[in-house]
Amino acid sequence: MHRLKPPQIIILSFLITIVLGAVMLSLPQSSSDGVSIGAIDALFTATSATCVTGLIVKDTSIAFSRFGHTVIMFLIQLGGLGIMTFSTFFAILFGRKLTLRENVVVKGALDHHSVVGLKTLIIYILAITFGIEAIGAFCLYSRFGNVYSSIFHSISAFCNAGFSLNAASFVKYRQDAYVNLVMASLIVLGGIGFIVIIDIPKILKWFFRKIFLRSHEDIRHLFSRISLQTKLAVSISAILLLAGGIVFFLIENNRILYGYGLKGKMLMSFFQSVTARTAGFHTVSIQNLASPTLFFLIILMVIGASPGSTGGGIKTCTLGVMLAWAWAMIRNRPNIHIFKRNIPMPIFRKSVMIIGLAVAWIVVFTMLLSFVEDKNEAMPNYFLRILFEVTSAFGTVGLSTGITPILSSLGKALIILTMFAGRVGPLTLALALAAKENVTFYKYPDEKVIVG
Repeated sequence: MHRLKPPQIIILSFLITIVLGAVMLSLPQSSSDGVSIGAIDALFTATSATCVTGLIVKDTSIAFSRFGHTVIMFLIQLGGLGIMTFSTFFAILFGRKLTLRENVVVKGALDHHSVVGLKTLIIYILAITFGIEAIGAFCLYSRFGNVYSSIFHSISAFCNAGFSLNAASFVKYRQDAYVNLVMASLIVLGGIGFIVIIDIPKILKWFFRKIFLRSHEDIRHLFSRISLQTKLAVSISAILLLAGGIVFFLIENNRILYGYGLKGKMLMSFFQSVTARTAGFHTVSIQNLASPTLFFLIILMVIGASPGSTGGGIKTCTLGVMLAWAWAMIRNRPNIHIFKRNIPMPIFRKSVMIIGLAVAWIVVFTMLLSFVEDKNEAMPNYFLRILFEVTSAFGTVGLSTGITPILSSLGKALIILTMFAGRVGPLTLALALAAKENVTFYKYPDEKVIVG
């Protein structure tokens, strides 16, 4: 164990949790009819829950007993926060001092850039998580009237898992502004990243001073006190949420949204923009969406949530760095600048690798799944559905066009691998499998090539 690299430890912790979860879900007690759902379906469900994806091969509301639902809920919570966060928390709770190696492991799992104050950070994260989930459950109870359902959906939403005890997700609440707002708030808070949430008190304090104490501090003072991580994650997330809602509304206005009032159309467009990023709940029939809408949702699913959050995808800050690099290239600038800060080249190279590995995985596994599941080629838009399913799995989103339950065992295995790779992150997976870094003491001469 001591010889394992930090990325390998993170991956191993998820694997152990998935295996234990699969064993428990394969028990007859986990099934509503007292008959085991089978090894492959149990493994698929455990992976989907631990990787907070939400893709299902068995209807969660019907196929599982209360015990099975509880196992799924605990897997969602463990996967959402990260196994290393919990293990470190309990180590702190029992008074054991963390070694430097353990600090590095947890820092990698949380995507936190400073080892200093890591214990405080983890306790803060757990307090924030359970606090938000408790508030969410309380708010949902006024509509659901069921304590267990409220807690389950609050955890599933904050962890961006997409599992629901409702047979049709949240379709019956598609015009309920209250439920839409509560669920969307939980999803956004879970997907924005813990570093951003930690900066929220600074923002609230600035507004309090500005409104009630008549402070002369302008917006620049606030910007100087919050991290670049917060500025970038919030700005990119806001743009994507707004753009997603507008595009969904424009494409589906006279299609799946036809017949609803303006309020209903806006709620459904907004909710799908929020959930497509990484949550997986839905208030409309995904399989009936237009092809342009499905392709646009694929783009949103690839981007995903923000770093250090419960969500997946390449992350908003990765997209932000790449957009800033493109702007620097257009203006012929040697450095990448975001909000008057310079982005180090190692961060840019990491962003390029993350996007490259993500695209490569999606392309390869879409081809493999298309080959394995060729028996269903007569289905309309079948290749787009395959691409949608693979992207949803990799982005740990959970939206589905309805083909997951009819996949073969090999097809399910491919989706399982994709969900796992999407949760631990393509870069973490690559670093875990990579050999020890070789230090090069020489440099080859430069020579130009024609590109473009």
